Amino acid sequence: MIIPKLAIRNMLGAGAKTWLNAAVLSMAYVTIIWAQGLYNGFDAEVSRTMIDAEYGGGQYWVEGYDPYDPFTLQDAHAVPAAPLQIRIDAGKATPILIVQGTIYPGGRILPILLKGIEPGQSLLSIPTGALGTSGADIPALVGSRMAKTGGLAARDTVTVRWRDARGAFDARDLQIVEVMKTIAQSIDEGQVWLPIATLREMAAMPGQATIVVTAKDSAPTAAVPGWSFQSLGVLLKDIKDIVKGKTVGASVLYAILLFLAALAILNTQLLSIWRRRKEIGTMMALGVTRGRVIGLFTFEGALNGVFAAIVGALWGIPLLAYFAVHGLSFGANQGDSFGIAMSDKMYPAYSAALVLGTTVLVFLITTIISYLPARKIGKLKPTDALQGRMT
Repeated sequence: MIIPKLAIRNMLGAGAKTWLNAAVLSMAYVTIIWAQGLYNGFDAEVSRTMIDAEYGGGQYWVEGYDPYDPFTLQDAHAVPAAPLQIRIDAGKATPILIVQGTIYPGGRILPILLKGIEPGQSLLSIPTGALGTSGADIPALVGSRMAKTGGLAARDTVTVRWRDARGAFDARDLQIVEVMKTIAQSIDEGQVWLPIATLREMAAMPGQATIVVTAKDSAPTAAVPGWSFQSLGVLLKDIKDIVKGKTVGASVLYAILLFLAALAILNTQLLSIWRRRKEIGTMMALGVTRGRVIGLFTFEGALNGVFAAIVGALWGIPLLAYFAVHGLSFGANQGDSFGIAMSDKMYPAYSAALVLGTTVLVFLITTIISYLPARKIGKLKPTDALQGRMT
């Protein structure tokens, strides 16, 4: 126990030098935890939003459907297979039919996707209840972005034109029964939601669907002929890739901060060994082994990580708690410019693994940096050290 006690006494005796190093190192602690917590919060919020609004527990796509290829939509529809229909009847899944169409608001032409969904569904956060309570001939639900693009408002009537399964074109009037506000652009921009029974009749696709969304936390059914299951891992891959890319980019900043802190500790250790060479020689002359002397200086350097954690906690916890409660504002509708379901404020998500992992990482770096200059003590002769020489 004498080595830890002596190391702590020496570090506290160094005064301002010790706390200056701790302050610099604490910036690395807090910055890494804050930035990585922000990315984790972004990942959690966007994933949660997309799961609630569109993905549920996963989706079954009809064979040939490709959301990135509009040319597949004409033939991307079929009656849900028996295993899927059982889930639909039990309220564990909801079908969605997608048909290409065009609306003509104010004499303009806007290509859209007509999406049919059960008005009584509760698996997704889309407010489809309005589609079942209106007295309109064809009630329609649009998002705020779609309403802004088309100049639409609740109770407006707009003409829609589509092509049915037989290849015939038809047109009818829709009545906008509600304008929903959502941060999920994928269920808003360029889309009009209708009761699925109405859309099936309009498109001459009785009982058919394009995708079937399952309930959250539901296990996928065994292989369903004609349908492919898309897990949340597949559906959320784009979001995960964005977070991964941002994390890799931020690692450059983390490395710079840790390099500056490590450089400060290295200089301190080198200067400390140089100034205390007579003390080192005295300890060796009194029988203290070289290994224990090296351990003393290494432990002193490692204490920088401990003191930095204490200093970082003093100013970092209030700062991190503030952002966790109030969030970080990016300005109104910034999520739209990024094309992702991001709210106006992002709330960091800190985890025990993040805090502990950062602490261990910084502690290991400070320990290694402290050991490197201390190795020279192993080659030092006690007589040279007592005379103030380093050989």
